[in-house]
Order: sequence, then C-alpha cells, then structure tokens
Amino acid sequence: MSRLRIVHTSTFRYADPVVASYNEARMTPLSQAGQSVLETRLEIQPQTWTHDYRDYWGTQVTAFEVLAPHRSLLLTAEHLVEVAERPAKSSSVGWDVLRGPEVRDRLSEQLADTEVTDAPQEVVELARRAAGDLAPAAAAEAVCHALRDEMEYIPGVTSVHTPAAEAWAKRTGVCQDMAHLALGALRAIGIPARYVSGYLHPDSSGEIGATVTGESHAWVEWWTGEWCGYDPTNRVRAGEHHVVLGRGRCYDDVPPLRGIFAGPRTQDLQVQVRITREA
Repeated sequence: MSRLRIVHTSTFRYADPVVASYNEARMTPLSQAGQSVLETRLEIQPQTWTHDYRDYWGTQVTAFEVLAPHRSLLLTAEHLVEVAERPAKSSSVGWDVLRGPEVRDRLSEQLADTEVTDAPQEVVELARRAAGDLAPAAAAEAVCHALRDEMEYIPGVTSVHTPAAEAWAKRTGVCQDMAHLALGALRAIGIPARYVSGYLHPDSSGEIGATVTGESHAWVEWWTGEWCGYDPTNRVRAGEHHVVLGRGRCYDDVPPLRGIFAGPRTQDLQVQVRITREA
C-alpha cells in the first residue's frame, strides 16, 4: 500500500488582461475500492464562484468562473491518497458472454469508438493476431503488449487531441496515444474498454518522504467479467502507484481543465506535478 501526497499546479499567464473565464476542473481523485482520498483541496486564484458535481462518467468536477480582469490564473490541487495494490484477476468470462446481447447493450458506450480512438485496419488486424485463441483477459493484455512493441514513446510529437490513427502512422506518442490505440484495438475485437485519467508515481521503489516530479498519466481498463486496469505505456497492471482521477470513452471525457475565456489569444501554460510518498 502507498500513501501519496500529490500537488498539481497549473499556471496560465496572458499577454493582456482576460475579462471573463468559465472553466471545469477534473483534478480531484476518486474514492473507490483500493483507493481512499484522505485529504483534498483545489485552490483557484483568482476566483468568484465555484460549484462541485459528478459528471455522467462519475468524475468529480469543479466548475468555476472568474469575472474580474486578470493576467494570470493559478490552480493548485493537493491531495493525500492511499492506494492499495490491485489483486490480479483470477478468472474472466468467455468470448460468448462478451459477444452476447446483454453485455453489448449494457457496455455499449465502452464498445463504441470516438474520433480519437477509432483504430486503423492495420491495428485491428494486429489485435486479432495478438488475441489469437487466448481467453479474453489474456487476449487484452497481449493486445496492449503488441501495440506497445510497435510504438516509441516520444513527447511533443502529438497532442491530447491527436487521433489514434495519426499516432499509429507516426509510430510515436505518449501515454494518451497508447491508451487511445489500446482502446480502439480492444473494442475492435469485442472487449469493452475505457480511458482512465490520473497520476503516476514514476519510481516504484521510491523512498518514503522523498518528493519527485510526477506526471499526469493515462491508462485503460477493460471488462472481462470485472474491470481490470492496465498501463500500456509501461506494460504493467495499474497498481499502488496509479491514482485514478476519472474515466470515460477517451481523453475528451476527462480533461484536467476545460474552459473558455474572453481576452488575448496569446497565453502561456506551465504545469507541474509533485508527488511525495508518505507511507
């Protein structure tokens, strides 16, 4: 079990004053089985109004607006989260269940692609070869491994809105590209899957009390009888160093910050995530 203190800061600076800003922040971790949020706060400077709610996918959202002219916007999210190692799944349903009408109806949203997860035919064929005659759970992991073997992790080549097909054509990308490709491939062979947004402590053997530069991260969960988290970028099951913020069909359902503002087009954004392992 890990107890992680996460401090996530996002700083926007504008060339001229912004006169109005309307935003949604998805920067509060979920309390769920295996993950307990012990402390949490989201500080916004400046701010005039906030409202917290859960969105359609179950993610905690803080809506806020700033109506006074401002040249900068600072969000500081600080959380203390206890995360347990997720036990390996011991069994899974068969392909007949996954392809049956009950599952296809109940999990239809996790089987349908979006513009960014739609997988090219080459990826679909690779997924079918990797799955072979394996049971669904083993097939899902094999598909993620096969895709990752073809991709090189290179930051800055893609954006959060880059379609999976474009990342595949370049054979490069980062965590959200790996997740989008995995989602498209898994859904193409009939395995329900969803996008997970969160944080990752980068050092699995990190010392207690040490603060490191962490990162916002993305991985996937597939359903083969129960939901199983898997990190295709790092080729590991989601564990005690993965902190869940939210889930959806793709990145567009769980951006850390989304909004509009009235003011200059030029802006500068700096993001920092610091993680301290406290236990």
